[in-house]
Amino acid sequence: MKPQFFYTATVAAALFSGATVLAQDKWIVGQSAPLTGGNAKFGLDIQSGAQAYFAMLNSKGGVQGKNIELLTLDDKNDRKAAGANTKTLLDNKDVLALFGYASATLSLDAMPQAEAKSVAFFAPFSGANPVRVNKPVLFTMRASYGEEMEKMLNFWTSLGFKRVSVVHYDDEVGKQNLEVVSQYLKKINLSPQALPLKRNTQVGKEQAQALVAQEPQVILNTVLSGAAAALQKELVAVGRVIPTSSLSFVGADQYVTAVGPAGAGVSIAQVVPSPNSPMPVVRECAGALAAAGSKTPMNTTQLEACFAAKVLAEGIRRAKKPVNAQSVLEALSNLGSYDLGGFKISFAPGAQHGSKFVELALVTRDGKLSTR
Repeated sequence: MKPQFFYTATVAAALFSGATVLAQDKWIVGQSAPLTGGNAKFGLDIQSGAQAYFAMLNSKGGVQGKNIELLTLDDKNDRKAAGANTKTLLDNKDVLALFGYASATLSLDAMPQAEAKSVAFFAPFSGANPVRVNKPVLFTMRASYGEEMEKMLNFWTSLGFKRVSVVHYDDEVGKQNLEVVSQYLKKINLSPQALPLKRNTQVGKEQAQALVAQEPQVILNTVLSGAAAALQKELVAVGRVIPTSSLSFVGADQYVTAVGPAGAGVSIAQVVPSPNSPMPVVRECAGALAAAGSKTPMNTTQLEACFAAKVLAEGIRRAKKPVNAQSVLEALSNLGSYDLGGFKISFAPGAQHGSKFVELALVTRDGKLSTR
């Protein structure tokens, strides 16, 4: 893995200095992700999962005669930085696609730039409405948050629970997530309560008290692991055990690490199979991470990134010559049904949201995720 990281750092330095990057011997995939800051673990897991698959592919000769390199620029989980990084990446004419942005918020200023340059915006790690629109450059690898929430709310309302509180970010995407819940509950003559949080700020007793005051029967988390974990620990500390479900956006493994024992009983939507699944593609991704030098078990974020890297690589493999951003975009659009090895996705022109897979995982007392 060291040569890959060295190359990434070297190319990034060249980009920022205004130098021309000569990458005729590489296929370059661009990414903006939080490598530092409060959501760094999530960004690093996306990066490492994709890099591991590309490294495995490169060890077998690459694709169409060249290795694939992931060029990642750090956005520190900041929307403006992600937009600036995107401009930097797209100014490098050798970038075949943009890959694995860590949220819808980080994608907002990036997608229009990708569309203007006709460069694929591939596999953002979000199911929020801004990345569920139909754009010729946008390809998603996961179910929508609406599909996740429907599964969670179906479960809780079937048990007779009616008072739902939604924890969301007080920004454009967070309010849209709240609206998705509102629209679902409206069908059964219910409406949610809401606890808005400022993004990238500390969560503590004040927010927990405000949530308790709403007297919810169910809490629906649509925020990241740090905020969700802090809130859960505060609730447990005051003896309040409230049924809670979280979107996949929380980052299941990151959440489990952050929340500790207080997380027992929380359910989290999953958009990929369990990392312990015997599914061939899951075993392939676990092997790729091990070969890349990972010393810890593969988590769901790394698995999703590996899946996405495999599909993008297939798009590059199918691209007509000369291989460039436009031919890769066309190949992805016409990919059709593709079996990764037990997990299927499907892309077609105008239908570029590839998966509707959702299952609920429960955090166990010993800090594991169980889908049984």
